[in-house]
Amino acid sequence: MPISPLTVVIIIAAVIALIFFAFILQFVSLYIRAIIASAPVSMGKLVGMKLRRVPASLIVDTRIAAVKAGIDVSSDLLEAHFLAGGNVENTVRALVAADKAGIELDFNRACAIDLATRGTGKTVLEAVTTSINPKVIDCPNPSLGRNSIEGVAKDGIGVKVKARVTVRSHLDRFVGGATEETIIARVGEGIVSSIGSADSYKDVLENPDRISKTVLAKALDSGTAFEIVSIDIADVDVGENIGAKLQAEQADADKRVAQAKAEVRRAAAVAVEQEMRARTQEMRAKVVEAESLVPQAMAEAFRSGNLGILDYMKIRNVEADTKMRDSIAGTDRPQEDVK
Repeated sequence: MPISPLTVVIIIAAVIALIFFAFILQFVSLYIRAIIASAPVSMGKLVGMKLRRVPASLIVDTRIAAVKAGIDVSSDLLEAHFLAGGNVENTVRALVAADKAGIELDFNRACAIDLATRGTGKTVLEAVTTSINPKVIDCPNPSLGRNSIEGVAKDGIGVKVKARVTVRSHLDRFVGGATEETIIARVGEGIVSSIGSADSYKDVLENPDRISKTVLAKALDSGTAFEIVSIDIADVDVGENIGAKLQAEQADADKRVAQAKAEVRRAAAVAVEQEMRARTQEMRAKVVEAESLVPQAMAEAFRSGNLGILDYMKIRNVEADTKMRDSIAGTDRPQEDVK
C-alpha cells in the first residue's frame, strides 16, 4: 500500500520536531536553574550561545553567582567578555570579592584589568585579593641573586640593608601602571640615598627606621599599579670600608703615576749621560788628533833649523820626568769611563 504524501510530510515534521525538542532539551536544565536562582536567561539567548560556541553553562553559573552576591550582570556582558578572550569566572569572582570588601569596582573596569593581565601570569582576582590583603615584596629580590642593598655613609663605611615592602593593588592604576620590579628599584634607590645622606654608619645602625621614613616620604608608588603600605627594614649589617679602599686604590694609582714620571726622568738622564759620553769621546779624538801633530811639528822644526838636538833632548827629559811623576802619583793610566 503506497504512502501518501501527507503521511511523508507528517513523518518529516515529526522527525524535525523530535530533533528540535532534543536540541532544546539540553538547555531546559540551565533555563530552569537560572529561573529558580532569580537570574533568568531566555531560551533564545541560550540557543544563541550554542550557535556562537559559547559555553552556556559557564555564563549561566557565573551570572547566578553574581546575582546571588547582589551584582546584576547581564548574560550579554558576560558573553561579550568571554568572546573577547577574558576569564569570565575570575572576573565575576573579583567583582564579588571587591563588593564584599567595599572596594569600588565596576564590571567594565574588572573586564579591562582581566584582559590587560592576560598572559602575564596575573589575574584580576589576584589584583582584588591583593588590594584586600596586602602582600610583602622582598627588596632586593632574592631570585635575582642579591640578598641585600649596600649603600655608603659619609664616613666611607658601607651598610647592607634588606627591606620588606608591603603593598596593595591600586585598581585605578592597575591597567598601565608599573609593576613590582619598579617598586623594588625605587625602594632600593631610596635606601641607597638614605644611607648616603647619613653622617656615619653608626647613625644607620642606631636608627634603621630613618631609612623607611625617608623612603616613604618620597612617594615611590607614584605611577605604579600598587600602593605602598609600609617599608620595614628586616636586616642591617656593616659592609666594607669603601672610603679606605678607595683611598688605598687612589694612593696606589698615585704611586704608579709617580713611578712613571720618575722613569721618564731617569730615561732622560740616561739619554743626557749617553750624549755627554759621546761628546767626551769626540773631544778625546780631537786631543789625540792634536797630539799627533806634535811630532810632525817637531820634525818640521828640525828641518827648518828652529829646533836643535839639545832642545829635543830637553823635551825628552821633561817627558821622562813627567811620566815618572805620573807613575809615582798613580795617574799614569788613562781614566776609564764612568758607567
